[in-house]
Amino acid sequence: MRKKFKTEEAEKFESYRINLSKRIFDIIFASIALIILFPFLIIIAILIRLESKGSVFFVSDRVGTGYEIFRFYKFRSMYLGSEKRFDELSKFNQYLIHEYKKNKDTSENNTCPECQKLGYPCSPILYIDGNQICEKFYLEKKKLHSKKTTFYKIKNDPRITKIGKFIRNLNIDELPQLLNVIKGDMSIVGNRPLPLYEAEMLTTDQWALRFLAPAGITGLWQIHLSNEDIISEEERKNIDNQYVVTSSFWGDMKIIIKTIPVLFKNTNM
Repeated sequence: MRKKFKTEEAEKFESYRINLSKRIFDIIFASIALIILFPFLIIIAILIRLESKGSVFFVSDRVGTGYEIFRFYKFRSMYLGSEKRFDELSKFNQYLIHEYKKNKDTSENNTCPECQKLGYPCSPILYIDGNQICEKFYLEKKKLHSKKTTFYKIKNDPRITKIGKFIRNLNIDELPQLLNVIKGDMSIVGNRPLPLYEAEMLTTDQWALRFLAPAGITGLWQIHLSNEDIISEEERKNIDNQYVVTSSFWGDMKIIIKTIPVLFKNTNM
């Protein structure tokens, strides 16, 4: 039985279900893909097992559609026990580095770039240590100094195995999620299901909207990625919300088509 993420916001999503036509497409697409790819998946599983100890699959709890928690499948791409190095490597989090670079010049003089662009305060003004600073920028600075971001991604992660690097570069590690699609946990297109610690930071009215979309293998966020760049945390949140508002069957088809070249860009979706 699926669990519900324990927040007040989760109660608003009790009756949410994936659209029937979308569900039928998901089952047909995932079933055909698994049948075609089955021999290839067996080979990948053998290579993973030969290189390092541990299960072929990485299974974790994720928060998806309507704040429901489900068991999420991926091919294991890291050495056994890698989760113990999470805190140790957090300083290399690409989202944290991106935020630091973005705010480096303005953080010293408490100048909010958004306020400068608008010509007026973008949020309520606070008085901190005798200085004026807008609330939004103050909270961003506070988050930056506490070294916490909603999302977590490390470039050249030392925990990844050799075969793990190969399957991540081509996003092959994501293929077991086709089983999640057939089970009804996920859709082919939607917003990425989040680990519990990430979902816990997205329970405000502003960001909870993303959970009105199905949890997806691919989506708008993935097709915005490139080899060199990482989009900001706020941009990613806005893109997730945008999918909820603009999603359609033909929109999903366009996302699937645009995902194909992204698979070969080493984005690690």
